[in-house]
This record gives sequence, structure tokens and C-alpha cells, in this order.
Amino acid sequence: MRIEKKNNLNFYNLKKKITTCNKCSRLVKFRKKISKEKRKQYINETYWGKPITGFGDSKGKILFVGLAPAAHGGTRTGRVFTGDKSSDFLYKCLHNAKISNQSNSDHIEDGLKLNKAYITTALKCVPPGDKPLKKELDNCFNFFNREIIMLKNLKVIVALGKIAFDACMYFYKSKYNFEKKIHFGHDATYKLPNNIILVGCYHPSPRNVNTGRINEKEMTNLFKKVLKLV
Repeated sequence: MRIEKKNNLNFYNLKKKITTCNKCSRLVKFRKKISKEKRKQYINETYWGKPITGFGDSKGKILFVGLAPAAHGGTRTGRVFTGDKSSDFLYKCLHNAKISNQSNSDHIEDGLKLNKAYITTALKCVPPGDKPLKKELDNCFNFFNREIIMLKNLKVIVALGKIAFDACMYFYKSKYNFEKKIHFGHDATYKLPNNIILVGCYHPSPRNVNTGRINEKEMTNLFKKVLKLV
């Protein structure tokens, strides 16, 4: 019990450091711009407008990683993969696989809980054009590294999309000197130097869903497979 309380305190302290970070001036400026220039359907809402922290089970064995919070999803709601079309599809599949207790992720007080899983982004702020600079990734990797270290039971990382996959590989190359050449693919599985398994997964974006690149059954089956790995 004492260890669990200490771990929860560590996560709390890390989240506090993340949400108060202003290290990347370009990202600070952009997230403030988004929070003022709201989409019409959210015009009466107060945007979160700060870096996004990870969310889920601190004892989780699975880490889902996206590249960055969405401009009018996480940057608006204050929680990663929440309040947009990508999150709608993602949580349908997570719920089908029994990784989440509900099939929707709408806002931070909607009762959502994750089972054996934690979800985060490699970059904690939305970048212009969804294209972060190398120095911005390097700055955020200090937080990403802490999350991985603090998830004591971590067994599998699921990279949601090629860009998130590439960010994970860049992280492991920079932090662990991992030089093995591996390529993104949906359901592609690789072993990382700290004995964690990396799984590639198509991003749950409307573009991928609407074009048939991925569907609910295929994504759900991948998540069920990941559960078996842990």
C-alpha cells in the first residue's frame, strides 16, 4: 500500500511538471492561439490550453502512445484522445476489447477508466501542422521517459500511427542507443532493448476509418491480441 501511494504521488508530481511546462516557445504560442481561435461548435467552452498528461492505470502493463494531443480534442478537453472523432473510434475498440469501462471519451469527468493500460503522447503539446521540431521532441522525451520508468509493470507499447511509431523509435535510439532498423506496420511487433514489446497500430483517425484502412473489428482484434501478450 505504501509503494502504491508513493507511485501515485510520483505520477501526480510528474503531471504537475508537465502541465506547467513552457519550455518550447513555439508550442506555447500555438496552443494559446488554438485556445482563443475556437471551433464554432466549441465557442462557449473554455479550452484546457496547457500540455496534456498521460491518463489511465498507473499499474498498467500496456502503454498506448499517440504523437501529440489534438488541437480541438485533448487541447480543448484536457485529456489525451478525448472529445474528437479519433477518440470516438479508439474507445469503441478499447471497450470492445475490455480495456476501457466505456466506449466514449468526452471530457475529464465522464467516468472513463482504463484496465491494465495507460495512454499518453510522445509530445505533450499540439504542434503546428502536427509536425514537431526535433528539439521539441527532445524536450518532451524527458517526460515520456519518466512515464515509461514509472509504469513499473509495463510490458507492451502500442504506437497509434506511423508518426507515433517513429517518435517511439527516435526515443529509443536517443535514450537506449537502439540501432536495429524496424518498420511501421499495423500489427507489426518488435522487441525493444528494455524487453518491452512495441506494436504498430494504424491511427484511429477518420481518414483511416473512412477509407477502410482500418475498421472496428480489426482494431478490436489487435487490442485483444495485445492483452494476450501481457
